[in-house]
Amino acid sequence: MDGDVEAGEIEALFTRSDGSYVFARWERPIVPVVFGVSDETLPVIKGAVEAVVALAGHKMAETDMELGANLMLFFVRDWAELRAVPKLAEMIPDLEALTHRLEAAGANQYRSFRFEASGAIKAAFVFVRMDGALAEQPAEVLALNQAVGIILLWSDLAFAGGSPLGKAGAQVVLRPFIGEVIRAAYDPVMPFMAHNRSHALRLAARVGSGNAG
Repeated sequence: MDGDVEAGEIEALFTRSDGSYVFARWERPIVPVVFGVSDETLPVIKGAVEAVVALAGHKMAETDMELGANLMLFFVRDWAELRAVPKLAEMIPDLEALTHRLEAAGANQYRSFRFEASGAIKAAFVFVRMDGALAEQPAEVLALNQAVGIILLWSDLAFAGGSPLGKAGAQVVLRPFIGEVIRAAYDPVMPFMAHNRSHALRLAARVGSGNAG
């Protein structure tokens, strides 16, 4: 792939709808907790998170000393269910207004991030409403999509034109280019946070070069 095209594609992944370039990755180990799924689905979701974290060369942990869990994934049938979750409003201060906005928009998923003083991702909250389209997805596909969605602070437009997933035969897998971007983003010499578009050029220099990891 041409370097300029590649840099442009990477830049688009972190350029938001308001035109700003915003990138962030995790600094602390990721500690997930999942709500609203069956006992059979739980290991699928946690396995997808573990796989993407391993791909990034990042770490997971059993507990976060400050937060307990720093990645919370909620799977609901209706947005109103979130308003009844104990103490969730303390973590998402505008929870009631948010759920009403999601209802009005007919949305089926939403992510909210918290950040360290360094700008790195500190915590992520993932809300998924299992409407008809998502309910028909295999658990592995749904889980991998959500795991990819939280490993970096992607643009709100990042995957509007296509999924980060692709097919290898009958199996759904992460697109190689997206996997390379994730690995490059977690290169130890790369910053936890960036607002300058030159960051995309630095990522592009590492994608496919063997220097990411």
